[in-house]
Formats: sequence, structure tokens, C-alpha cells
Amino acid sequence: MTFRPLLLALILIIHTAAAQQLYFPPLTGAQWDTLSPASLGWNTAAIPELYSFLESSNSKAFIVLKDGRIVLEKYFGTFTRDSNWYWASAGKSMTSFLIGIAQREGSLSINDTSSRWLGTGWTSLPLDKERKITVRHQLTMTSGLDDGVADDDCTLPGCLVYKADAGTRWAYHNAPYTLLDSVIHYAAGTTLNLFFINRVRSKTGMNGGYLRNGYNNVLYSTPRSMARFGLLMLNKGYWGTTAILDDTAYINAMTRSSQSLNPSYGYLWWLNGKNSYMVPGLQTVIPGPLAPAAPSGMYAAMGKNGQFINIVPEMGLVMVRMGDAPDNSLVPFLLNNDIWVRLNAVISGPSGADRPAAVPSFTLSQNFPNPFNPSTSMQVTLPQEAPAELRIFNALGQEAALLHSGVLAAGTHTFRWDASSFAGGVYLCRLQSEGVVRTIKLVVVK
Repeated sequence: MTFRPLLLALILIIHTAAAQQLYFPPLTGAQWDTLSPASLGWNTAAIPELYSFLESSNSKAFIVLKDGRIVLEKYFGTFTRDSNWYWASAGKSMTSFLIGIAQREGSLSINDTSSRWLGTGWTSLPLDKERKITVRHQLTMTSGLDDGVADDDCTLPGCLVYKADAGTRWAYHNAPYTLLDSVIHYAAGTTLNLFFINRVRSKTGMNGGYLRNGYNNVLYSTPRSMARFGLLMLNKGYWGTTAILDDTAYINAMTRSSQSLNPSYGYLWWLNGKNSYMVPGLQTVIPGPLAPAAPSGMYAAMGKNGQFINIVPEMGLVMVRMGDAPDNSLVPFLLNNDIWVRLNAVISGPSGADRPAAVPSFTLSQNFPNPFNPSTSMQVTLPQEAPAELRIFNALGQEAALLHSGVLAAGTHTFRWDASSFAGGVYLCRLQSEGVVRTIKLVVVK
């Protein structure tokens, strides 16, 4: 037996063993095995508080899988398990998976220049600068294109202008990502939707597809289909023993730090447990992990208004949330973390013995009014007396104001910021206390 077949046989054995530990629902029908929270030793008394929070934060669907089986499944209002909803930017993670399949099939390499598939002149950059951009840069949000243009969704060459050399600047920019749809189209010779349907949907029992909305292609599906994708990722690209993306190296690279500029970003996946992260629309580097209350090994597909798939390999968990925004916050990380605060109380069990490392519920509420001129207020809540710092940063990451530094008593405290002497624009308010970091965006309008 040559080395290549031996390696493939070994990989199949490994995935067969892993799949035997996980449950996969049938490809058709509504059957999906369940586990009761009590059978896992979870704290069932904490479930009503979790569901109450989800409802109050405008959730429509919530699912938790343990080793593939449904442990928690809740729908709110008129939403049901058969309702379809948009993934928003959580769909980016599916596109990354599809790019991996295209590379595995030999249709492209992520090290290809983007111009190979999009053609010369797909941007307004000088050709020497344009040729530096690769598919990998599109996957990692490091194209160097200016995200500060009037419409950062616009994929026309006139909207794609130079800001920095590719690979030297991280910025959350929709347009270069969206053009991965065209990369798949030209490299694989089929549409994004057909590629998704034939390579993933038909083999995993998912439903849904991409719908055009302006410049964007937006993925829609049921909540259970979202959970199926999470389970597929939990099993590293295999549906049971069926290979959907049999490229361990790509799967690992996709869900690990893809560059040093924002270590909390992989290939269109958000990563927890890193030393710092950046958020859309700002160049500020924020210390600490994305979701301090979540397990450090969690990685996530995250979209506008709180569309989440959280995968926790070390615990065999998949968590899905669909819904509307809970408030006027522009960053969904805060909601994701707040869900984990309450989910931890469930997973902990009555004794707390099984609880993953978690952080108490220190909260920084979204300021009101927002946008504002000249002043606004925000509230800080601490579950216990603790030292705390509340600082304001501008879009360059420079400290603009120190609102508090010192010990705060347990309870809720209101702070006011007068921005009359500051320029209009986006600012970041950061609470740091007992190793916990909370951030919100402030918008000064002048």
C-alpha cells in the first residue's frame, strides 16, 4: 500500500471513530434525537431565566446540541422550526467552507491572486497593488481595500480603492468577501447557490440558499439547518462518515488565527479565547477574548442582529441563535456573551461541577441616546464590589476620555460622557473589571 492510500485509510478510520461518538439526524424528515438536560446533569431550574433573556432580546430561535442531539430547542412568537431566516454575516462562514471545497477539488488555491478569477481591473488599484491581493486575503479581511468608502457593500471597481498593501491591515469589509461568490463561479464553473446545494445542502439535509440583496448574497435557512452546519463543523467537515470537506489542514486553518493583526479571526470565522480582537468599523485593538463567558475553545459564525452558530469542540456543543437585534448595538459579540452567561448557569448542573470556566455577569449597557450630540449616558452593572475602569477610545484606538478608574460597589452605576469638545464619528467605550472586558460603540453626530 502506498503512502497516499494509507493516509486516506487512516483519516477514514479516525473520522469513523469520531462519528460514532456523534449523532447525525437523517437527511430527510423532522426526526432528530434528543437528550434531556436532566440526563446530562444540567441545572433545569436555570432554563426559564435563559429563555426569558432570549425572548426579551428579540430571539426567534435557539438550539443547543450535545454530541449532535438536541438538548435545548425553543422558538419565540410565531417562529417555528420550519421558519426560514437570514444568516447575515454568519453566512460568510459557509462561504469559507465552500471555498475550502473548491480548493480540495482542485478548482482553485487560496493562494491564487484574486485577479486570476475576477480579471484584471476588478479594483481601482494600480495593477501592481491589485496583483498582491489573493483569495486568502479575501478570506481573512486583509485585502487592504478601503472599508471607509461610502458603500462598503459595493463591489464595483470604483468602490474598491487602495488603503494599504494586502496583508498589512485588518478591516471588516463586505465587498471583497462578497466577490468570493464570483471566485467560486469562475473557478468551479457554477453558481454559488448550485455549489452550495450540490456540495453541502444535499449531503447534510439542510434547506435554504443564497438570495441576492443589493450587492450581497444572503444565506437563508431554518434554525435546524443552521444547527446541521454547526454539527458538520463539529465533526471537522464530515457528515457522519461522509466527507463533505475532507481537508483537515484547511478546516484547522479556517478555525485558527489567520493573521496577527486580529488573532480572533480565522477564515471568515470568529475565534474565542485569544488575547485581543477587533470589531467591524474600527481599527481599535481590544484586549481580551471575544466572549469571556464562553469556553475559550469556542469558534463562531456571527451575523448582524445576532445570528450565531457557536461550536465548542472540547464540550461537543453547538449553539444556534436566530432573531432580531436586542437593542441598537452594532456589535453582536455582547449578546453572544450574555447568552453564554445564562447558558453556563444551565450547563453547570446543580453543583456547578460541570460548568466551563465562566466570568460573572459584569455588564455595560448600550449608551442612550445613540447617536448623540453632545452628551450620552451608559450604565455599568457589577455583581460584586470590584475595581473597574471605563474608558473612551477614538477610531484610531487612542484614549479620548477616562470616565472612571477605581473600586465600584456591587450594583448599577450611571456614567455620562460630554463629547462637546470632540469631533464627530465612532468611538468605543470599554469597561474593564476583574479580567472582564465589555465594549460598546458610541456615535457622535456633529
